[in-house]
Amino acid sequence: MDTIWWGFLGGCVAAMATTLGAVPALIGRTMSQRTSDTMLGFAAGVMLSASYFSLILPGIDAAEGLYGSLLAAALVAGLGIALGAGFVAWLNSALPHEHFTSGREGAEAAAMARIWLFVIAITIHNFPEGLSIGVSFGGGNLSNGLSVMTGISLQDMPEGLAVAVALVGRGYSRPRAFLVALLTGVVEPVGSLIGAAAVSVSGALLPWGLTFAAGAMLYIISHEILPETHRNGHQDRATAGLIFGLILMMILDVTLG
Repeated sequence: MDTIWWGFLGGCVAAMATTLGAVPALIGRTMSQRTSDTMLGFAAGVMLSASYFSLILPGIDAAEGLYGSLLAAALVAGLGIALGAGFVAWLNSALPHEHFTSGREGAEAAAMARIWLFVIAITIHNFPEGLSIGVSFGGGNLSNGLSVMTGISLQDMPEGLAVAVALVGRGYSRPRAFLVALLTGVVEPVGSLIGAAAVSVSGALLPWGLTFAAGAMLYIISHEILPETHRNGHQDRATAGLIFGLILMMILDVTLG
């Protein structure tokens, strides 16, 4: 199958994970905070491993092949990571910053306005996640794409639940809250299609695309996921989840990649 379509399908899987995460809110059940934090920690570990083994290392290899120098490849990788992280930081600056359900920082705002800012923030930061999936598949290595897709999909499930629960808590009907949660994931297939197409068109873009995607993922892990997992007193379980997720994905990447 064409790498662009693999990338698009990977984005669709991540969007479906967001939708799946919202299902408990639709049927009247919720995930415990402890379980959510543990799952987010596990997702962070998977994403960390995927960033290194499926994006950064292949990006360095691709850059060395293009530029003929390991130093040049390392510099390209470093700049690509910085650009990816900077891109997500810029997206965050477009809105008052949100840490999942913590509300608008340092401002007195109505509860409903905070909820919708949260929904918009989730939607916007799903775009670079989709981009990361598309770039990883666009590089032509299916196992790399599956690794990145798995980590992001695991992280998307608690996000979908958080969106739906927040809206139900403000009086929205469960079906409507579920629909909004579903829509927050729609941008991921769009981002994945763009990412896969970009690196497929020109091989020269591959090392930049891979390391850019890694930088975006690393920023999201450090700035969004880890603070959330340590906010509710479950940091030990979240850390254990992170270590387990990293080890598991490392083994899969090394043995299957």
